[in-house]
Amino acid sequence: MASNSQNNATEIAATRLAAIRTLMAVTLKARPFDITLEEISAEAALSTRDRAFVFNLVMLSFRQLGMLRHTLNRLLDRGLPRNATWTEAALITGLAQILYLRTADHAAVNETVALVKGLSGKERGFAGLVNAVLRQAIRQRDKLLADAEAFPERNLPDWLRSSWSAAYGKEGMRDISRSLAQNPPLDISLKPDEDPDSWSAKLAATALPTGSLRRQMTDVSSLEGYEAGAWWVQDMAAAIPATLFGDITGKHVLDLCAAPGGKTLQLAARGATVTAVDRNKNRLKRLEANLARTRLSASVIAADAAAFKPETQVDHILLDAPCSATGTLRRNPDVIWTKGPGDVEKLANLQSRLLRHAFTLLPVGGTLIYCVCSLEKGEGADQIDAFLQETDSAERQPITPSEVGGLKELLTQEGDLLCLPSLLADRGGMDGFYAARLRRRT
Repeated sequence: MASNSQNNATEIAATRLAAIRTLMAVTLKARPFDITLEEISAEAALSTRDRAFVFNLVMLSFRQLGMLRHTLNRLLDRGLPRNATWTEAALITGLAQILYLRTADHAAVNETVALVKGLSGKERGFAGLVNAVLRQAIRQRDKLLADAEAFPERNLPDWLRSSWSAAYGKEGMRDISRSLAQNPPLDISLKPDEDPDSWSAKLAATALPTGSLRRQMTDVSSLEGYEAGAWWVQDMAAAIPATLFGDITGKHVLDLCAAPGGKTLQLAARGATVTAVDRNKNRLKRLEANLARTRLSASVIAADAAAFKPETQVDHILLDAPCSATGTLRRNPDVIWTKGPGDVEKLANLQSRLLRHAFTLLPVGGTLIYCVCSLEKGEGADQIDAFLQETDSAERQPITPSEVGGLKELLTQEGDLLCLPSLLADRGGMDGFYAARLRRRT
């Protein structure tokens, strides 16, 4: 019995340590979350269940990181020493468990304290402080949670709070902030020839006005139709841009910056001849795997989209440009702590180059859809406005409510698509997304 208990305690310690190591690697070194989690989980030889616990705990910590840091400062009289980075990460994960994950209080406290006691150097001496802070959080839980609900914008870094306030107003910024704290649902895109009503029943899903199906998050590989390739996972907002070309049966559509391929699958399933281009070979492997699973075909090319020229004339172009991904924060909350305004500026310059090059490949009468999973105006509306001012042969083709399931709230006054995470909040919200439809005229 003693041996089993000791082994269990060792596994728990390894799991908690993996969580704080992952949190620190992303927030302090801007390392990609998914790669970091895989590496640290492998090093710690975590079981599938323990890896899932680390994933959920760290994702929750990212989602509430601003509030958790605010709460920590509130519970500390004089703050932590500047070199107590491991202790701070341990406290953040401990607070996340107590306030949001609802781990048993004694487990959250005892295991976090034990972890700090096992740290090297001076930080092990903070174990008593950690114990006091976490127990204080338990006593003040209701008050702390009420404070978090009242000020959701604390989970945004200052630069993003300022950017969204300017673009969407203070209340709009707070509504978006509040929606980012919620766990996102699982959205599914069906092949066009599949029956939505039938699959809604099979997948215990709800049909959305735009055509996507929505259900609770789960292991997708276990769901009916996944292996058969009847559908793929794609947020409802991300699924809209590829539908804005109209009938593309037999048309040659160039999909630039295509990986991991959700929009490529949509275009191919709608009958287009698709050329999918991306410079990231590893991400293209995922695209090719998705094509194989869904039994769809496309010409996949590893190349720089800013210089690529197709061998045969294209009819239409979809440019899903690289962006800051601030629209995907509810699904990827780590992104918020690895990006800054400087990144937005650099990406906007890249987007401008990509857009200008892509338009040179478009024939007269052809359509170009420009889209980004960003809520930054500099990557969306400002980008298109600047392009239209300098390009006489380009004209905006406004998107109509009927093309987005009648959801006119998804459209701007100019007729561009602007999905905000706070929209359809009562039905699970959506990712942030911007898209504009351009046509080359004579």
